[in-house]
Amino acid sequence: MLVELGIVEQRHAAVLEVLSGMPVTAVAERYGVSRQTVHRWLRRYTENGIAGLADCSSRPASCPHQIPPPIEERIVALRAEHPGWGPRTIRYRLALEGAQPLPDRSSVYRCLVRRRLISPQPRRRTRASYRRWERARAMELWQMDVMGGVRLLDGAELKIVTGIDDHSRFCVCAALTPRATARPVCAAFAAAIERYGAPEQVLTDNGKVFTARFGLGVGEVLYDRLCREHGIRHLLTAPRSPTTTGKVERFHKTLRKEFLAGRRFASLESAQEALDTWVASYNQERPHQSIGERPPAERFAPAAPRLLPPAALAAEPPLTAAASHSRRVSAEGRINFADRRYQVGGWLAGETVQVACRDGLLEVSHRGVLVASLARREKPPVTEVPPLAARPTRLPVAGRSVLRKVGSSGHISFAGLAYRVGNAYRGQQVEVRLVGDRVEIAKDGGLLKSWPARHDRFKEHGAFANPGGRPERINASSCSSLFAVTEVPRPTCNTGGET
Repeated sequence: MLVELGIVEQRHAAVLEVLSGMPVTAVAERYGVSRQTVHRWLRRYTENGIAGLADCSSRPASCPHQIPPPIEERIVALRAEHPGWGPRTIRYRLALEGAQPLPDRSSVYRCLVRRRLISPQPRRRTRASYRRWERARAMELWQMDVMGGVRLLDGAELKIVTGIDDHSRFCVCAALTPRATARPVCAAFAAAIERYGAPEQVLTDNGKVFTARFGLGVGEVLYDRLCREHGIRHLLTAPRSPTTTGKVERFHKTLRKEFLAGRRFASLESAQEALDTWVASYNQERPHQSIGERPPAERFAPAAPRLLPPAALAAEPPLTAAASHSRRVSAEGRINFADRRYQVGGWLAGETVQVACRDGLLEVSHRGVLVASLARREKPPVTEVPPLAARPTRLPVAGRSVLRKVGSSGHISFAGLAYRVGNAYRGQQVEVRLVGDRVEIAKDGGLLKSWPARHDRFKEHGAFANPGGRPERINASSCSSLFAVTEVPRPTCNTGGET
């Protein structure tokens, strides 16, 4: 009769066999386990008796890297106060508060996932696989754009005119407007210039409020005029390339996630007040991952305002097509003007631009939009140089000569090889002489060219066979009558002997 033994009973029988004197190796082989397992059963049986042979949890007694409960509760509280904050921002705030031990970003992420405050996301590309670029200093380039999505309680939608400094990620402009037309956008841009100063360049997309590049008008828009008045170079992105203004687009994502997040406001004034508060926190307190976990204000240094006096602005005439010159941009993005080459941008290759001179500057516009303002480079003064002595005319050396006619490419053919004469002598007849190992070409007694003989010397007899050149071709239809055979009557013979 077979009796099924439990796990504890089998382990107890194995322990008893070892205690009775059987080798551990033999017992382990009989029960199909390792020697270490048999020794572990013996130790547990010695400490706790038969109860120690039951299955127990393999969980470690302690976890050194586990987040302490107070810090975990603080992580949950910070997430509740700021639903848009991620693991990296929460960890930065814990470091400012002096939390010890300070958890790393992955520990904060697992805590938020464990508390069901965020959804687990698949791993993204490594930062090393991205190719990033930024300007070397602040106030060198601003990126500007317009975004929507701000809702009022009455259902109306507001637009935000946003601007980001390329080097520091500092928000220089965040103004709400009911409609993103030309005047509100330019008013927000002018207010940012008045507060922080004028940047050297500004980068925007091809929206109609920014440029007339793809519009029906031919003149500059109000935004371009504002840039011209403050000496700002306006850069435009290529069509359908939103990654060019990626920094301001990433700012929009943060703005929607941390500020909007389904919020509705009573009025435009209350929404602008709340937006200003959030922008101040974004610039002064919030760490930015792309600049080394520092607030943007630590990298931003406003420039001195470069505002022009109103009188000068009113007196400056607008750029007109009558005072401009047309130039075609080369494949390298350059134009030629007054014997000087200027770089205007490779994105304009093949396009026709208008060039105008104003106050020592060369203003280049494309379809009515100012695309570049360059310092004009004058030609250096020409100093009088004494005239060179006239070169004496070289006379050809006497030798056997033939006549040849210069072709449309400026070459003549001699002994089956082409020799260069020059485009100025196309269609004219020249004299070719073979003197030693050189071929000399002359006209009217003056030597034009002298080349080393590169032709096959065995073909010279054919060249000298036609000293007057190749004979003129005769049309076959016109010369058929010249070679027509006239039939001559054949004489008849008389068999009678008389002729």
